[in-house]
Amino acid sequence: MGFVQLDSIRVVSRAHDHIIWSRNQNYREPMLDRLMRRDRGVFEHFTHDASVIPMDFYPYWARQFRRLEEKVRGWEWHRGMLDEDGRTAIVERIRQEGPLSTKAFDTKIEGPREMWRRPPHKLALDYMWYAGELSTSHRENFTKFYDLTERVIPAHHRDDEPGEQDQVDWLCAGALTRLGFASEGEIYRFWGATDLGEVKAWTARQTDLVPARVETADGSWINALATENIEADLAGLQEATSRLRILNPFDPVIRDRNRLQRLFGFDYRIEIFVPAAKRTWGYYVYPLLEGDRFVGRLEAKADRAAGTLTVDKLWVEPGVRWTPARAEKLEAELARFARLADVETIIRNDRPILDFPKG
Repeated sequence: MGFVQLDSIRVVSRAHDHIIWSRNQNYREPMLDRLMRRDRGVFEHFTHDASVIPMDFYPYWARQFRRLEEKVRGWEWHRGMLDEDGRTAIVERIRQEGPLSTKAFDTKIEGPREMWRRPPHKLALDYMWYAGELSTSHRENFTKFYDLTERVIPAHHRDDEPGEQDQVDWLCAGALTRLGFASEGEIYRFWGATDLGEVKAWTARQTDLVPARVETADGSWINALATENIEADLAGLQEATSRLRILNPFDPVIRDRNRLQRLFGFDYRIEIFVPAAKRTWGYYVYPLLEGDRFVGRLEAKADRAAGTLTVDKLWVEPGVRWTPARAEKLEAELARFARLADVETIIRNDRPILDFPKG
């Protein structure tokens, strides 16, 4: 995958835990924290969003720290952060006291309070985190604790910085390898750590890329790029499992919504920021993947205190028959999903399967 997006929302399980669990049902939520805090096997930083990234990738992330430091300095809403003396004081407190969260500091927002405004100390902490001066030590109930980077990232990773062009090459090649085939725009969007011009220059230099023609869900064909061993890679793929899976809205497989719609004919958007009255589906709706086909959407939520997983709504995609066999597959997946959330009882809304929204 390359990275796993972090998200604070926990309707059933938080995005990062759900994404990993989707690929290994033996995974449980405390495991990622142990991998970060104890084993130092991953680090947190920003791809297209806040993400967990394998620690081995750290040397190739050096330019991203510099890119984001420059970007943050230009963000209008970030100009209220503490000055250099204030940031130095924060670093000294962390050096003396160990990892600290934003709750350890107390500065006030000046001027009108708006939804996305943050106190000066929070802006300073995030700026130093973007720049790589501070790193995420661990999280407690998803609250981030900042520490000095030299106490979080092993020295051999910090000291091993490839050249600028080597980092760009690694990022572009890694994106294309994970995507299988892609346009230059899709390579650019994968990590969010290169410029489109850098991607175009990279593809122009490569001698081991081949043009590919890809059939889309509507039967049309699009041009893409692939590595020269794409045919061998395709021949070595295992047949898609017939199992039905509940995917997280932030799963890397479906993150590029335009690519998702082109290849699978699945038009999907997350509606957490859409006012309730304007939602087509619901606050947090899960795509249902059966084999290599998206067959439906599910709205469900867990109540951990009550030990329940409630299934509120189910929509079936156009052209899909909801057979008893599919219903059984969903029941099996719901049982697995409940175990991830550490709940035992599954409650089903009395409403039948809902009609697919029109328009």
